[in-house]
Amino acid sequence: MDIVSALRTFLRVVEAGSFSAAANDLGLTQPAVSRQVAALEEHYHTRLFHRSTNALSLTAEGERMIPMAQKAVEAVEAIEEVGSADGLLVAGKVRVSLPAPLGLHVSDRLPQLVNMHPRLTVDVMFREEPSDLVAEGIDLEVRLGDVADSNLICRRIGWTTASLVAAPDYLNGRTAPITPVEIVDHECICYNRGGEERVWSFVDDDREQKIKITPRMTFDNAVAVHRAVLAGGGLAILSHILVNDDIAGGRLVQVMQSRPPTRLPITLVYASRRNLSLRVRTVLDFLVQLVGQDDLMRA
Repeated sequence: MDIVSALRTFLRVVEAGSFSAAANDLGLTQPAVSRQVAALEEHYHTRLFHRSTNALSLTAEGERMIPMAQKAVEAVEAIEEVGSADGLLVAGKVRVSLPAPLGLHVSDRLPQLVNMHPRLTVDVMFREEPSDLVAEGIDLEVRLGDVADSNLICRRIGWTTASLVAAPDYLNGRTAPITPVEIVDHECICYNRGGEERVWSFVDDDREQKIKITPRMTFDNAVAVHRAVLAGGGLAILSHILVNDDIAGGRLVQVMQSRPPTRLPITLVYASRRNLSLRVRTVLDFLVQLVGQDDLMRA
């Protein structure tokens, strides 16, 4: 049995949530995936999954296997990179979690990176809330705001720039707010980042002013908020990535420009510096460079 290949398959089953989904991702048949996992279980004399007709779940031993399997696979991939013809082969899959606006920004530019490295695969997820990096097999995640988890490696790579915006149709017949306290008289549309949707924060004469609001609509994705604002649903705070073209084209109006939303740190997090493979370092450097090239996000 190829233990490394079996460990890779085991991790993919964990990530995909089923043998059939993992088989589809790996280009294998479902029986082939099942055989690899079964061989791994037999080799280590332990059961990794609870199986039933309609469900698949990890055993306690399977849970403990995840971080060890990841380290083993990463170590082998690092050796393979060093042993390549020029020592600089970028190959394998990198799983990345990004907030939706930054994810859209990245998606326009990611083809350039993968075209440079034909054996590199990047799996991008849009997430507004923190993930369990180890359990979900996520290599890199970008988080907005302070990072509370001291077990993660954190690298601040920039700052958000956002605007309070509304559609012209919404403002027609209404008085646009001039100060944060006037926002409470308006319809507000929010996106939920870990329960923070009911408080908006602005910079007023170098002081931070927080306003508690009662949103009429709440979404867990900033792109959905953007669409609702364009439809005339009310006021919203949105990233420059989403709204700058709309402001320039007159589809949205920037409100309360002298008191902008508070900027949040953009932090790149990952589980460990040890055995950080070339494929992960390549995508990490790409994200750092991409954010740094944007004047409105540059640290």
